[in-house]
Amino acid sequence: MKNLKLCENQISLQYLGQVGFLIKYREKYILIDGYLSDYVDKNCCSENVKWVRRYAPPIDAKELDFVDYVFCTHMHYDHADPYTLTEIQEVNSKARFIVSEANTKTLESYGIEKERIIGLESDMEFFLEDGIFVTAIPAAHEEIHFDENGNALEVGFKFKLGDTTIFHGGDGCPYDGLEEKLEGTDVLILPVNGRDYYRTQVLDIIGCFDSTEAITVAKNIGADLLIPTHYDLYDVNCINPAEFTDRIFSLNPMQKFHMFTPGEYYIYVR
Repeated sequence: MKNLKLCENQISLQYLGQVGFLIKYREKYILIDGYLSDYVDKNCCSENVKWVRRYAPPIDAKELDFVDYVFCTHMHYDHADPYTLTEIQEVNSKARFIVSEANTKTLESYGIEKERIIGLESDMEFFLEDGIFVTAIPAAHEEIHFDENGNALEVGFKFKLGDTTIFHGGDGCPYDGLEEKLEGTDVLILPVNGRDYYRTQVLDIIGCFDSTEAITVAKNIGADLLIPTHYDLYDVNCINPAEFTDRIFSLNPMQKFHMFTPGEYYIYVR
């Protein structure tokens, strides 16, 4: 990606597995929800749930000495991975770590230096640099959870990169008012692993959009490109990707979409 030459209006996305992406815009690099270890496998298994990665991370966190911004949508370990975050901090002296204002203390507890953390207030647009703006939009995972100051614990990030808008939803479900917040989005990145009684009540796995919901939101807001995520890393929380393609050809066959393989690059032009 460092050697990839882009035109002024092009954006490169590299899929890192689960919901992780590395984005290049101009000469800036943005990591979102990079889960590049086996932290969950080592620390989160129980009698009911065995977490075993289905594939290795496509890159090593120690390679990311060039990344400018590291975003975490929420503090679940497959989105805010202590191993990945601390390894990046060790090799990268310039990266800033960006979370909801509600999660800054948790990030500090991982060992991330306080002066390198940026906390975003919910629904407030924040200017980074060089034509890059970002807004932390509350996510319902499966409900919206706020701290005492009204900042959401789980968010999605809406990026304005020049004339292009990208929304990375992290984990979440539809809720009243979400589509209005996402109006004007060109690239919509949403989880599609869904939710059900057995995962929520028996396995204690909190759910997300299902394919029908993600496709419907994309259609209602007029998104140009829909990217499904969160369906391929752990068997206990996967879906068959054929479910997504079946629903998209039934509900909105003209919707552009792309399903990634780990490590794959995609260049988007608005």
